[in-house]
Amino acid sequence: MTDFPKTSDVVIIGGGVIGLAIARELSRRGVRDATLIERAGLGAEASSAAAGMLAPQAEADQADAFFYLTCRSRDKYPGFAADLLSETAIDIELETTGTLYLGFTEDDARELQKRYQWQMEAGLPVQMLTPAEARELEPNVSPDVQIVLKFPFDTQVENRRLVTALAVANQLAGVRLLTDTTVTSLNISHGRIQGVVTTRGSIATENVVVAGGAWVSMLGAPDKALPDIGIEPVRGQMLCFDANPPVASHVIYSPRGYVVPRRDGRLLAGSTTEFAGFDCRVTAAGIQSITNAALEICPVVSRLSLAASWAGLRPRAADGLPVVGPCAEIAGVFYATGHYRNGILLAPLTGEILASAITGKGFDPALEMFSPDRFSMATRKEEDGLEPQQAGVATGSRSR
Repeated sequence: MTDFPKTSDVVIIGGGVIGLAIARELSRRGVRDATLIERAGLGAEASSAAAGMLAPQAEADQADAFFYLTCRSRDKYPGFAADLLSETAIDIELETTGTLYLGFTEDDARELQKRYQWQMEAGLPVQMLTPAEARELEPNVSPDVQIVLKFPFDTQVENRRLVTALAVANQLAGVRLLTDTTVTSLNISHGRIQGVVTTRGSIATENVVVAGGAWVSMLGAPDKALPDIGIEPVRGQMLCFDANPPVASHVIYSPRGYVVPRRDGRLLAGSTTEFAGFDCRVTAAGIQSITNAALEICPVVSRLSLAASWAGLRPRAADGLPVVGPCAEIAGVFYATGHYRNGILLAPLTGEILASAITGKGFDPALEMFSPDRFSMATRKEEDGLEPQQAGVATGSRSR
């Protein structure tokens, strides 16, 4: 375990892919005294439980600011993966075969037609395939498919290898990585962060990044040292099948689930969306739901053995959008949480955004809709008798 410091230029709370990406980017920008604190093991929570899909087009219903944010981050992945390979000799297995989205019902077909239409009109790369063309690409796709979209730029990454690569990159850069250490409170004086108190001692610092995922809501309790940004855990269960030889080469979606092939012969299938608090158990109902969705996509899954199952807790803000940027109420506090189902996807861009803000390069005004200040703004407007949307808060944003 890394020696415990008394001071640090930057303290990052949370050791998932978001916190690790921020720490790495800070080191790349010349910050030589950074400390990352993780309550468990690095990437042990949502980052390891994810499926690693980088599919903003497949999941988007409209071309809004969040959609373009996710596309920007997806498009950084080729360079991000190459840099990590150069730094660590770890291949994060970025796949470039693209993503297929299958529709089986009339309702599915209508929704996919809409998705195809607006993305074509926006000049985005998307293709409509016939069922026969889809089965040429993926022979094990169900014969019941009615409509297929292909998103050639939507890809996937091996998220657990990504965690390992980011951890090694930070170690090589000299970032302190403190695991099995919990931040119990923050030292705030006169509206400015002064340090953090942990289960191993205190660290004085002028910059703190709150990147603790679903556990952010516990930070600062019970004295409410931080503004309430309403992060809640959302359970997502996953299954892993043994698929040697492989049964698919693309990420394949339906409106009810997805399957993700891995190079080592595993086939991941997911996922559930459950508001179950901090309960991280796998349930019989979850297994049945995911299995049914996987069978609809590829009936051959019925012949595969179930190798593993797990669940993770995604951090979701009240409006479903990420919470990224400096906190106006407490100088020196920065947020990077609420990524919900997009933590892996948004890691490269979030690292750049936070590193830029912390090192004094500024915070892009175009990102204000993701700022933590949107919640306190909404509260003030409500106290004045106005509706939250009059405060500029995106109350109707979709959950992805």
